[in-house]
Amino acid sequence: MRTCIATRQRHPRSSLLRVVCQDGALIADPNATMPGRGAWITPSLEAFDVAASRRAFARALRVNVVDTGHVRTYLAEHALRTQHCKEDRPLMSAQQ
Repeated sequence: MRTCIATRQRHPRSSLLRVVCQDGALIADPNATMPGRGAWITPSLEAFDVAASRRAFARALRVNVVDTGHVRTYLAEHALRTQHCKEDRPLMSAQQ
Protein backbone atom coordinates (compact mmCIF):
# COMPACT_ATOMS: atom_id res chain seq x y z
CA MET A 1 0.00 0.00 0.00
CA ARG A 2 1.16 3.50 -0.87
CA THR A 3 -0.25 6.95 -0.09
CA CYS A 4 -1.15 9.36 -2.89
CA ILE A 5 0.58 12.72 -2.31
CA ALA A 6 -2.47 14.56 -3.70
CA THR A 7 -5.46 12.81 -2.14
CA ARG A 8 -3.58 11.37 0.86
CA GLN A 9 -5.51 8.14 0.44
CA ARG A 10 -3.87 4.73 0.60
CA HIS A 11 -4.06 2.55 -2.50
CA PRO A 12 -2.35 -0.58 -3.78
CA ARG A 13 0.92 0.17 -5.49
CA SER A 14 -0.49 -1.06 -8.82
CA SER A 15 -3.17 1.65 -8.90
CA LEU A 16 -0.79 4.60 -8.38
CA LEU A 17 1.86 6.22 -10.57
CA ARG A 18 5.37 6.62 -9.18
CA VAL A 19 7.22 9.80 -10.09
CA VAL A 20 10.88 10.68 -9.55
CA CYS A 21 12.93 13.84 -9.97
CA GLN A 22 15.89 13.75 -12.37
CA ASP A 23 17.89 16.88 -13.15
CA GLY A 24 15.16 19.12 -11.75
CA ALA A 25 12.39 17.56 -13.85
CA LEU A 26 9.59 15.33 -12.65
CA ILE A 27 9.58 12.03 -14.57
CA ALA A 28 6.82 9.41 -14.66
CA ASP A 29 8.03 5.97 -13.58
CA PRO A 30 5.16 3.63 -14.50
CA ASN A 31 7.26 0.50 -13.86
CA ALA A 32 8.48 1.84 -10.49
CA THR A 33 12.06 0.84 -11.29
CA MET A 34 13.92 4.14 -11.62
CA PRO A 35 16.50 4.93 -8.94
CA GLY A 36 16.06 7.65 -6.38
CA ARG A 37 13.38 8.97 -4.08
CA GLY A 38 9.92 8.53 -5.51
CA ALA A 39 6.45 9.84 -4.80
CA TRP A 40 3.15 8.15 -5.57
CA ILE A 41 0.13 9.84 -7.12
CA THR A 42 -3.29 8.80 -8.37
CA PRO A 43 -2.90 8.77 -12.18
CA SER A 44 -5.35 11.56 -13.00
CA LEU A 45 -5.00 15.19 -14.04
CA GLU A 46 -7.20 16.23 -11.12
CA ALA A 47 -4.87 14.62 -8.58
CA PHE A 48 -1.88 16.08 -10.42
CA ASP A 49 -3.32 19.60 -10.21
CA VAL A 50 -4.00 19.21 -6.49
CA ALA A 51 -0.45 17.97 -5.84
CA ALA A 52 1.06 20.77 -7.92
CA SER A 53 -0.98 23.47 -6.17
CA ARG A 54 0.06 22.13 -2.76
CA ARG A 55 3.72 21.84 -3.83
CA ALA A 56 3.46 18.20 -2.79
CA PHE A 57 6.01 17.02 -5.38
CA ALA A 58 8.78 19.22 -4.00
CA ARG A 59 7.95 18.26 -0.42
CA ALA A 60 7.71 14.50 -1.07
CA LEU A 61 10.82 14.37 -3.25
CA ARG A 62 12.79 16.78 -1.04
CA VAL A 63 13.81 19.09 -3.89
CA ASN A 64 13.41 22.85 -4.28
CA VAL A 65 12.15 23.40 -7.83
CA VAL A 66 10.41 20.78 -9.91
CA ASP A 67 9.47 21.01 -13.60
CA THR A 68 6.23 19.02 -13.75
CA GLY A 69 5.54 19.30 -17.50
CA HIS A 70 6.60 15.75 -18.40
CA VAL A 71 4.28 14.10 -15.89
CA ARG A 72 1.36 16.36 -16.84
CA THR A 73 1.83 15.34 -20.49
CA TYR A 74 2.10 11.68 -19.49
CA LEU A 75 -1.15 11.85 -17.51
CA ALA A 76 -2.98 13.68 -20.32
CA GLU A 77 -1.92 10.97 -22.79
CA HIS A 78 -2.88 8.27 -20.27
CA ALA A 79 -6.35 9.85 -19.92
CA LEU A 80 -6.79 9.91 -23.71
CA ARG A 81 -5.74 6.25 -24.01
CA THR A 82 -8.10 5.26 -21.23
CA GLN A 83 -10.98 7.19 -22.78
CA HIS A 84 -10.22 5.72 -26.21
CA CYS A 85 -10.24 2.18 -24.80
CA LYS A 86 -13.60 2.77 -23.12
CA GLU A 87 -15.11 4.12 -26.36
CA ASP A 88 -13.87 1.14 -28.39
CA ARG A 89 -15.34 -1.39 -25.99
CA PRO A 90 -18.61 -2.78 -27.39
CA LEU A 91 -21.63 -2.32 -25.20
CA MET A 92 -23.43 -5.44 -24.05
CA SER A 93 -26.90 -5.71 -25.49
CA ALA A 94 -29.86 -6.31 -23.21
CA GLN A 95 -30.86 -9.33 -25.25
CA GLN A 96 -28.52 -12.30 -25.24
